[in-house]
Amino acid sequence: MASSEFIFDTAETTFEHDVVSRSYETPVVVDFWAPWCGPCKTLGPILEMLAQECAGSFLLAKVNVDENSGLAVRFGVQGIPSIKAYRNGEIMAEFNGSAPERTVREFIQKVAPSETDNIIIEATSLLAIRQWEQAEERLRIVLDSQSHNSVATLGLVRALIAQGKGDEAIAFINDFPAGSEIVAAQQLKPLAQLLAEVDVPPTRDTADMETLEAQYWQSARLLARGQHAAAMDGLLEVLRYDKNFRKGEPKLVILSMFALLGEEDPLTREYRDELASILF
Repeated sequence: MASSEFIFDTAETTFEHDVVSRSYETPVVVDFWAPWCGPCKTLGPILEMLAQECAGSFLLAKVNVDENSGLAVRFGVQGIPSIKAYRNGEIMAEFNGSAPERTVREFIQKVAPSETDNIIIEATSLLAIRQWEQAEERLRIVLDSQSHNSVATLGLVRALIAQGKGDEAIAFINDFPAGSEIVAAQQLKPLAQLLAEVDVPPTRDTADMETLEAQYWQSARLLARGQHAAAMDGLLEVLRYDKNFRKGEPKLVILSMFALLGEEDPLTREYRDELASILF
């Protein structure tokens, strides 16, 4: 076990003080383990690393079940490793068996969110109510200290696109940090690219363009101004006339809009049905 002020062994005689009482001040994660347990040897170091990394946002208590069988019986531990998180004297979350680092990290974030986690939670709430500028401000605070935070980067990409800042969004997408969020970032790329093109002065007047091309760029300008419904109406009109316009780019942009707004957004539900009726 790693030696640290944040990690300690506990036993039947000290559990109430070490875990239950201390959990009123700081969340305590209890790791029920044994020296002979293979999965424990994988999970234990992950928990210890996170305890060190979080530097006191939670404490890690280790219970050797071979030496403390009474505790194992008391808390219904039937297999190890078994992880139980305490807050205010009660178990507030738990899981059994080994798990990859990402899963364990997500568990710890729920049990004892760090200041960074709290900022991301706040920014996510701002994104949900379309306070794009405020969300951008909060997310940049995170990325100033954690430039490779993929959750914050995806949130920032969404905030930038929603404000019509296509060039900035593309830069973040092209240099996106490792993480599963990269898939969602790529879904937003067609919309970001279109907004970036809108920022470039046109080489000819809209009046000189073909009807569909003029309609497409008018829709792009509406997107840049945040007029999403009107923009998608225009993009759907383009698709009605030519499903292969710019190699199907209007469809990809609309799908990017769905990704930006979210599956539960009323506009997504309404326009997804309209898009399907046109394409199929």
